[in-house]
Amino acid sequence: MAEQKRDYYEVLGVQKGASDDEIKRAYRKLAKANHPDLNPGDKEAEARFKEVNEAYEILSDKEKRSRYDQFGHAGVDPNFGAGGGGFDGGFDFGDLGDIFGSFFGGGFGGGRRANPNAPQRGESIRMSLILSFEEAAFGCEKSVTLERLEPCAACQGSGCAEGSAPEVCPDCRGTGTVQVRRQTPMGVFATSSPCTRCGGKGKIIHQPCKECRGAGSVRQRRTIQASIPAGIDNGQTISIRGQGNAGKNGGPAGDLLITITVRPHEFFRREGTSVLCETPITFAQAVLGAELEIPTIDGKVRYDLPEGTQSGTTFRLKGKGIPSINGRGRGDQYVTVCIETPRNLTREQKEALRKFAEAMGDESGEERKGIFGKGKKKR
Repeated sequence: MAEQKRDYYEVLGVQKGASDDEIKRAYRKLAKANHPDLNPGDKEAEARFKEVNEAYEILSDKEKRSRYDQFGHAGVDPNFGAGGGGFDGGFDFGDLGDIFGSFFGGGFGGGRRANPNAPQRGESIRMSLILSFEEAAFGCEKSVTLERLEPCAACQGSGCAEGSAPEVCPDCRGTGTVQVRRQTPMGVFATSSPCTRCGGKGKIIHQPCKECRGAGSVRQRRTIQASIPAGIDNGQTISIRGQGNAGKNGGPAGDLLITITVRPHEFFRREGTSVLCETPITFAQAVLGAELEIPTIDGKVRYDLPEGTQSGTTFRLKGKGIPSINGRGRGDQYVTVCIETPRNLTREQKEALRKFAEAMGDESGEERKGIFGKGKKKR
C-alpha cells in the first residue's frame, strides 16, 4: 500500500534537492551493497535492492522526478492505492551495467560504453615479405612499400575546415549513444543505441575539411625500412611499432605486421637452427678417406672424411647452422654423405674392380652382377 512505501529520497539517503550525480552515486553504493549475488539467501537485502532500484528509476528520470516531487507516490505509480508497487516499477539495466561492469568485470549488461571521442589506437597493417634462405639466416634490411592512413595535414586530424570546430551532438551530448526507456509488463527497461544524429561519433562537423572530407585522415603511400632479425624462420611475423594506420582523436598509430616467407634453398634445408644437407662422395673416397670441401651458409669449409665411411653417415659441423633469433649462439650443420655408384665404366676400370674383388676374397667362380660385370663365369 502507498503508506507502506518509504520516501524515495530517504531510500537513497539523499536530500530532496540532490543533483543527478549525487543520486547516481548513492544508487550505485546501495545497489552494490544489497545485490543478491553478494547476499545469497538474504531476503532483507533482496527487498532493499528492489526498493533502491525503484527509487532510482523514478529519481533518475527528470519527468518522473518532477511528478513525484509534486504528487508523491501517486504521481508515478499507477497501482498506488491498489496494493501494488514495489519492484514492478522497473529499473535501468544500462545503469546496472555501469555498476556490475566495474564490480563483476563487465559480466552484467556489458559495462560502460567507450567514449567515441576518447583517443583510439589505429588499426595495424599486415603484409608479407619473401626472403632468401641466407637473408633469413643472417638478417637484412628491406624496403617495404605500403598504403596507410595518416592524419590529414590540412586539418591536423580534426576533420574540420580551417577556422571551424566540431559541435558536440545535442542529442547524445557527445556520448555517441542515446537511451530509450520502454514500459513493459516486467517494468521499465532502458536500452542504448547509436545516436542517429551524429552516427555514433558524439560530434557533428558542419564544415568538413576539403582534403579529408571530414574523416581526419588521408591514405598515403609510404616506403619504410624494415630490419629483419637474423634467424627468422618461415611463417614468423615481426612487428614495427607505430607504422600502421593513424589513430583517432589523437590516439597512437597501429603497428606494421610483416609475415616472412623464406624461399627454399637448392642445397640446404632447415630444422629450427640446424642446417641439413647431403653431399656425394666416390667409392674410393669412402674407402680411403679424403679431404672434402663442404658448402655452408658461411662459404665452403674443409672436412677430413675418415677411411671406411659408410653411405648415409651424417657428420656435424659445429656452429655452422642458423643464428638463434634471440642472439644466443648458432645451430650446427649436419652433412649426410651418399656414395655415388659409377656408371659406364671402361673395360680397364671393370678389370681393376674385378681384381679388387678378388683381392677382397671374392673367389666364388661367379662374377658379381652390377659394377663387377654382367654375371659371366671366369675364364
